[in-house]
Amino acid sequence: MAKATKTKSTTIKRKTANSRPVYIIDGSRSPFLKARGKPGPFKAAELAVQAARPLLLRQSFLPEEFDEVILGCVGPSADEVNIARIVSLRLGCGDKVPAWTVQRNCASGLQALDSAYRNIASGRSNLALAGGTEAMSHSPLLYNRKMVDWLADWNMAKSLGQRVKTLASLRPGHFAPVIGLLKGLTDPVIGLSMGQTAENLAYRFNISREQMDEYAVASHLRLCDAQEAGYLDEVEPLYDTKGNYYEQDDGVRPNSSVEKLSTLKPVFDKPFGNVTAGNSAQITDGCSWLILASEEAVKQHDLPVMGRVVDTEWAGVDPAQMGLGPVHAVVPMLKRHKMNTDNIDYWELNEAFAAQVLACVAAWKDSKYCRAELGLAKAFGEVPHERLNVDGGGISLGHPVGASGARIVLHLLKTLQRNKAERGVATLCIGGGQGGAMLVENLTG
Repeated sequence: MAKATKTKSTTIKRKTANSRPVYIIDGSRSPFLKARGKPGPFKAAELAVQAARPLLLRQSFLPEEFDEVILGCVGPSADEVNIARIVSLRLGCGDKVPAWTVQRNCASGLQALDSAYRNIASGRSNLALAGGTEAMSHSPLLYNRKMVDWLADWNMAKSLGQRVKTLASLRPGHFAPVIGLLKGLTDPVIGLSMGQTAENLAYRFNISREQMDEYAVASHLRLCDAQEAGYLDEVEPLYDTKGNYYEQDDGVRPNSSVEKLSTLKPVFDKPFGNVTAGNSAQITDGCSWLILASEEAVKQHDLPVMGRVVDTEWAGVDPAQMGLGPVHAVVPMLKRHKMNTDNIDYWELNEAFAAQVLACVAAWKDSKYCRAELGLAKAFGEVPHERLNVDGGGISLGHPVGASGARIVLHLLKTLQRNKAERGVATLCIGGGQGGAMLVENLTG
């Protein structure tokens, strides 16, 4: 794989005089395990604990020395309320380390990192464990409203006659389940699923089915190459209670081809759409963690430094165009530092849908869009495919919504290290019409 062209070094100034530098020390993640119709072998808290243990064991400080634990999660199970605290205690961080859970849909993991970054930068914290976890295969099946009402009537029925009458009213329709995952992936304000918003972008930017499928194939082949080359050393194996172990992301399709993907039918806009299961992110379980530290903590514990968080940005967009969120988050962030796409060596743009990634790339280089929507005098710039998601992304390895934001930051730093590159951007679109972005520097030389 070709290395990025080295861009001219730019001195990055912190946003305020009182802001302290924030370093990323280390990180790890679980394999991302594709959902296959049944609940997977690990709940969200179990994924988080197993992914973090090897990371903590190799540190020069004890878990009790963290100032806080922050974990992103969109849909923890009913017995995982404030999942960050549950995980923190199970990891041995102790009673005195506060832990809190954040939720910003697809960017929950990035929100956890941003929260840790801001607390350290402001002096409120020195050492934080932050990341995201999600067990999408464990999303619940719910009773529909008719069944809920029937159960309430049954509970209130006292006499035998009342119970017989209530029982006689039971119909097959009462047993139709409500699929929690589908509810969560549908915007309640506009009534569109995330896939339908991707169809909107494909239409707006004239992105063809063939282009989507070509991008999806490239994602799978890149992940396959990365696995074979050993580029995913941040992945820690998982072990279930039945003696099985899981070493790597298992949704990759090495034999993927445009010809095979072209046979799939559209999922979200039948029968005329172009977004299919093959060119969309996979439903997946997984977790990712990073350790963030102040300069004081780095010196105190003699910590190695992977990189530095330079800046972050959040943006809101039309929920029906939610996939364009990265465009609106990245531009103001880079403009603050007098940068454009030419100053960035590598990009991790979460692959919610091939159409969504391609639309963001198209918007950044579209002068008309940049003038009308971003207030720029000209196009912002082009993101070359050879510098974007170079080891695959959500289409090939999956998108466990709470975890992806942390994963892309961790792997971006690994990519910068591997290629001796300087600077990268990690960014995601967010269900509900938002975008998030983080600018990082590689400090490993």
